[in-house]
Amino acid sequence: MAGRSRDTNTDQAKGAPRAPAVAALDLGQSKVACFIMKPEGVRHADRTIRVAGASHVQSRGVRGGAIVNMDEAAQAIGHAVERAERAAGSPVSGVIVTTAIGQMASHRVQARVSLGAHPISDGDLARAIGMALAQIRLPNRRPIHVLPIAWSVDGARGVHDPRSMRGGSLGLDLLVVSMSEGSFGALSHCLELAHLDLQGVAAAPVVSSLAALEEDEMELGSVCIDMGGGSTSAAVWGGRSLLHIESLNVGGDHVTADIARGLSTSKVGAERLKTLHGSAMASANEDREMLEAPPRGEDPSAGPVIVPRAMLKTVIAPRVEETLELLRDRLKHAGVGMDPGAGIVLTGGASQLNGVRELAVRVFDRPVRLGKPQRAPHLADAASGPAFCSASGVLLRAAYGPREAVSARKLMSRQITAADAPKVHRGGMVARAAGWLRDNL
Repeated sequence: MAGRSRDTNTDQAKGAPRAPAVAALDLGQSKVACFIMKPEGVRHADRTIRVAGASHVQSRGVRGGAIVNMDEAAQAIGHAVERAERAAGSPVSGVIVTTAIGQMASHRVQARVSLGAHPISDGDLARAIGMALAQIRLPNRRPIHVLPIAWSVDGARGVHDPRSMRGGSLGLDLLVVSMSEGSFGALSHCLELAHLDLQGVAAAPVVSSLAALEEDEMELGSVCIDMGGGSTSAAVWGGRSLLHIESLNVGGDHVTADIARGLSTSKVGAERLKTLHGSAMASANEDREMLEAPPRGEDPSAGPVIVPRAMLKTVIAPRVEETLELLRDRLKHAGVGMDPGAGIVLTGGASQLNGVRELAVRVFDRPVRLGKPQRAPHLADAASGPAFCSASGVLLRAAYGPREAVSARKLMSRQITAADAPKVHRGGMVARAAGWLRDNL
């Protein structure tokens, strides 16, 4: 593959130390974006971040929620990372990938351990996590997030930090987000072709939530819907915990294809019509306004396609509405209880289409707002919109958490087992592997 190589990627070959930067790679069907954050970019005083280098290029080799051309995808990844490295003035050797490919889904497991006469300790929490991990059976799937979402003592739920409490039993609900093993293997190989180490995989709606949601929204309940080019995915939050993940292989590129078919124009022409004039809701004077698009094919005698703007809406609205309704029905079927006041936050490039927010209000019958990266105030305008929430969210998670029960290194290297539960030193000191106990409870 042409492009970056390990020798030119880092200064290690010259004997210089590698720059300790964190790189987030957003791999989608429409674009590949890379954000790089240096250590000094973590601003603890106001819990914000400063992105040292950002870039995005047109995606290639990704279709239908999967990598379909390794070389093309690796080349696009390499170009995005190289541009971000130049902007940051800092090379990177590996990236944390955020994506919605691989039929991502969430699974809940529960565990209950008996307690002695002593107050609940870190060791008891670690035992409960180990028992929950031992129950995870996901054939042909790769866990990418492992998050404790609820504790209970003697059946009493809603306990945020059970340590020092007393009781006869300790219960745990663990949420595991996974992707297909085949897609994980393809992603790993693609990163190898781009001469990059895969340091972790993050589900796009999860990290988009971290960038776009307010703390009150996570506490009181909300749904973050990430609308990408090839997929639409959702993360459901409540009580400061991630409760459920849902994903559909339908996105903005399907709207573009509908326009190309319905108006007999090229995909490039359809994308231009969608971007400049598209809307999912009716607008004034659209019956009288005429639009031009290039004809399909290369016939030099063929004239432009001329259609009323109203026709564009009749193509766009049904696809967007169908996608949102399907997602709504999937969430209902999953049995995820959402508070009546819980709102919807839209992220992703496809959410920027005119009328999508208004259509979502009608479909979900809830308040809906457009989300943007909340705690990255220094991003340039071109990289600060809803399309860049997931890349920003990866860096925010690296800076401020939440940390997970199983490290990214273990998740990348093998299937998890009970042996991957946090380890506790004598005297109750939490080991590094159990850092989330200290930081998030």
